[in-house]
Amino acid sequence: MIDDYPIPIACPYCGSRVIFTSNAVIYGREYGNGRCYKCTSCDAYVGVHNGTKVPLGRLANRELRELKKQCHSLFDPVWKLNISIKREKAYRCLANALGIPMNECHFGWFDRDMLYKALFVLRQPEWYKE
Repeated sequence: MIDDYPIPIACPYCGSRVIFTSNAVIYGREYGNGRCYKCTSCDAYVGVHNGTKVPLGRLANRELRELKKQCHSLFDPVWKLNISIKREKAYRCLANALGIPMNECHFGWFDRDMLYKALFVLRQPEWYKE
């Protein structure tokens, strides 16, 4: 379940301490709920679910954030612009194609390798057809 993602303590990229802070340290002003976890040494960070300290996924460096954006740019239009498929079904189809449980199919949870696998799937025509 998404809410079960562990709170980051040490950065997986540089080993430095991670703090819970305002996301203004990243963007220059607060956005959304205004909170995030941020590495004290490098550019890795992750936002949190509204009203909680639960991270939205894994701490992400620039490369991981870019891969997640690429995935969302291919995935989101399928369920947002296609009246015949709902978001849940799109995630179910992607999970099936990746060979993972649907409750683990979340771009914020994916590591670099899984994001590349997801990109491969999402670039296939009609990947969401069962």
